[in-house]
Amino acid sequence: MAIEPDGDHVPQERVPSGISGLDVVLRGGLLRDGLFIVQGEPGAGKTILGNQVCFNHVAAGGRALYLTLLAESHARMLMHIGPLGFFDATVIPSRLAYLSAFGALEKDGLPGLRDLIRREVQARGATLLVLDGFAAVLESSDSARTFKKFVNELQTQATLTGCTILLLTTVSSEPTPPEHTMVDGIIELTSRLYGRHAERDLQVRKLRGGSYLRGIHSFDISDRGITVYPRTEAWLTRPAATDGVGGAPVSTGLTQLDSMMGGGLPRHSTTLLVGPTGSGKTTLGLHFLAAVNQDEPALYFGLYENPAAILAKANALGLRLDGLRGSGAVELLWQSTTEGILDEVCQRLLDAVRRRGVRRLVIDGLSGFAALASEPDRLGRVFSALSNEFRTLDVATIYTAQADAVGATGGQRLNGWSPAAAPGIADSVVIMRFVELRSRLHRMISVLKVRDRASDPSMHEFSITGIGISIAPDPAGAEAILAETTQQPASGAKRSPRRSPA
Repeated sequence: MAIEPDGDHVPQERVPSGISGLDVVLRGGLLRDGLFIVQGEPGAGKTILGNQVCFNHVAAGGRALYLTLLAESHARMLMHIGPLGFFDATVIPSRLAYLSAFGALEKDGLPGLRDLIRREVQARGATLLVLDGFAAVLESSDSARTFKKFVNELQTQATLTGCTILLLTTVSSEPTPPEHTMVDGIIELTSRLYGRHAERDLQVRKLRGGSYLRGIHSFDISDRGITVYPRTEAWLTRPAATDGVGGAPVSTGLTQLDSMMGGGLPRHSTTLLVGPTGSGKTTLGLHFLAAVNQDEPALYFGLYENPAAILAKANALGLRLDGLRGSGAVELLWQSTTEGILDEVCQRLLDAVRRRGVRRLVIDGLSGFAALASEPDRLGRVFSALSNEFRTLDVATIYTAQADAVGATGGQRLNGWSPAAAPGIADSVVIMRFVELRSRLHRMISVLKVRDRASDPSMHEFSITGIGISIAPDPAGAEAILAETTQQPASGAKRSPRRSPA
């Protein structure tokens, strides 16, 4: 990943870590011939990260050396990382060597360790060195000055040999450990509990000579190794391209709704569809998907109903999504809300949009994102960042949001966050609601706003039949129902006599 120069300043060359997401946080990777601390509590993932960087570095053509002090044996370490996707036994020991340095440290102290590092790096032509168990160096130092001198010598060694060095260590109890002031970068791995749910976090606390994504980012450890998920609102701060404007409207798949919205959804826009359970939000989204053509690939991203359920619903309404799915015009994705990482879900969604050049997108269930959010106050910024990116990708997006039951207008809060609190996510807002009248619920739909376009603000009655949604072209029926609920006669509409209940 190239780093753009800033004026006359030539940025220091980067060495990619090869870890998905981490190089995004580091804006390209580790500094070549830099000295880095990777710290965390036991079990945080330091050893996996160190090994994964080594294997990725070797796969890219480099040579690596992994030295251990007071750490687990090499046999146990390799046994634990062997099943992970990045492991490649064929590069050991020719291009990736594992050596124990504790004997040299115990016998000759810091000078002995320094000489061993110098000798082995030069002999093996290593361009990456990982020193695992760095806390033992501090324990072996007879003074703070001796320890600082050793760290300085490591930095000199890195510069002279062009070797990037990672020091893996536990978190220090000191407010500002002396080595923190001397190294080029500090990466901290932690784990946090949210009730009974735990999330792994990564934070770059320091990086000399270049920018990086500040703040806390989620990561996980799977059979692939470590994957980092940069905060969505941080790495999408600036959209990938200029926001598109103009262009023909995008049909919702419902002629009457298109008319109410002044022709359809504005191209490059996001529409918030708000209504209570059963009001028809998902069904409207299916109409939008069914109006797709080969030039407008579509994606349904659901957080409650899986693809099988969506296909069954579409077929029952006569909307043959299975054929569109088979041709590749429509893709259906599902995300469970029982457990997950918010930024991972956002990345999966955005990857799917980019991969297929999606032009129509339905995100069914904003409350599902809220269920995955450990910090609800982020949701507004996350949705705004995603919406901005979708606009630049020429995507017409419909979000569905849950509202209260009868008569709702979309003010419900989702895990502490309300869609109304983030106007940046919606260029258009469509309200679906129920109106209760004499033991019957009537469905109503209205357009609250459409970006830069006149729209019909009238409320229209609609029904869901065997062929989907049917919206009354005239608002008079809705007016009559609403008037009767308030016991006021409707203008221009005659009330039919109704029997009083027995």
